[in-house]
Amino acid sequence: MARDDGRDGQEGVRLDKWLWAARFFKTRSLAHRAVVAGRVFVDGVAAKASRTVRMGQELTIITPRGRFDVVVRAISASRGSASIAAELFEERAESIERREETGRLRRLAAETSPPERPNTQQRRLIRKLKEG
Repeated sequence: MARDDGRDGQEGVRLDKWLWAARFFKTRSLAHRAVVAGRVFVDGVAAKASRTVRMGQELTIITPRGRFDVVVRAISASRGSASIAAELFEERAESIERREETGRLRRLAAETSPPERPNTQQRRLIRKLKEG
């Protein structure tokens, strides 16, 4: 299932390029920054951006959208459509469940938060109630 991207039979690609091609990050520089910040792990070990990713490796990727635990299914150094990017990895069932639960909790928290910040009059009233 490895894509032919003109790599002349090489079986791996840089980690930051693969993360970008798999659409975990919008730009390659964002992927690079995430790896340098320690938000990407290859087989349980913090990785460098230049590390070669090969098929079958397990990656843990922490993004603003959540934590992804994936297995590399194909290699590509070029960014394609979302359907092609989805073929590059397989996400673990536990990872999907955890992200769905986190999203549900985030939506509940947004529903219970006040719709806007208090104005000056409301802040004075809150301060007065706190002071006694």
